[in-house]
Amino acid sequence: MTGPLTELPPGRVRPGRTRRAAEAPDRGIISTADRHRPGTRAAIGLTQVVLLTGVVVAALVPFWWLVKGAVSATQELLADPIRAWPSALHWANLTDAWTQLEVGHYLLNTVIYATGACAAQVAVATTAGYALSVLRPRFGGVLYGAILATLFIPGSVTLVALYLTIVDVPGFGVSIANTPLAIWLPAAAHAFNVLIAKQFFDALPRELFEAAAADGAGAFRTFWSIVLPMSRPMLAAVSILTLMAAWKDFLWPLVAMSDPVRQPLSVALPRLATYSDQAMLIAGLLISTLPPLIVFVVFQRYLVRGIGFSGLKG
Repeated sequence: MTGPLTELPPGRVRPGRTRRAAEAPDRGIISTADRHRPGTRAAIGLTQVVLLTGVVVAALVPFWWLVKGAVSATQELLADPIRAWPSALHWANLTDAWTQLEVGHYLLNTVIYATGACAAQVAVATTAGYALSVLRPRFGGVLYGAILATLFIPGSVTLVALYLTIVDVPGFGVSIANTPLAIWLPAAAHAFNVLIAKQFFDALPRELFEAAAADGAGAFRTFWSIVLPMSRPMLAAVSILTLMAAWKDFLWPLVAMSDPVRQPLSVALPRLATYSDQAMLIAGLLISTLPPLIVFVVFQRYLVRGIGFSGLKG
């Protein structure tokens, strides 16, 4: 029979616990003992500074050149393209791009297509993730595997079949080409967003759903009143990811929107590059870059938090 445990003075640790902590293996390339050496700490700090500086330079230099080109004269761009800053600022390039190149019109098209695709993907991802994670139908595992299998199919492989589908929608006999539906509907079924939603719903406590069922709440009531309010970080992450993807998508809008008037910026700008002024074109590129950049800067914390909560870390 063992005697009562004696309390240790503050700041003291039991010998067994100290031994286990000392014997714990290091989880890195550099051991804990080496990290406490002044030379090792200095080398690690210098390496971090160099890597961080390289990442910042690699990210900012293209954007800096884009801003510089948007306010430069075309003759100066052609004569000295690597000049750090123009000799004179030509802010009129931005207004000319907005009016003469009709960047505002194509920007509105892009906003309509991107927001519609984002809403469609969020609706499909949340409902499919809720069904697979909470409702759990009989063949849910097979269906989930089939959904994930689509991640391994390149989009270019299904491009022809998808185009034939929107030209003659099965069962309706109508064409939705050159309409927003041609962008929204194919974008709705995205397996990666379903994966994020299901992983997030799997982490929710099962007791909440059992309590809701005991109170008489149905599947839709539970989804609308319990699951969605708790899923704001995941919804923000999925919304930002889908919005960015829809904003920069080029290949499918090029195929689905053959009418130049209905094309988004990603398709219209390469077409305008064949006959427009270079500085004016770069100004249009800058205008098309600013909206998604602002959205990402404002909502980046929700993106990181949502992906972390969904279990897709690292």
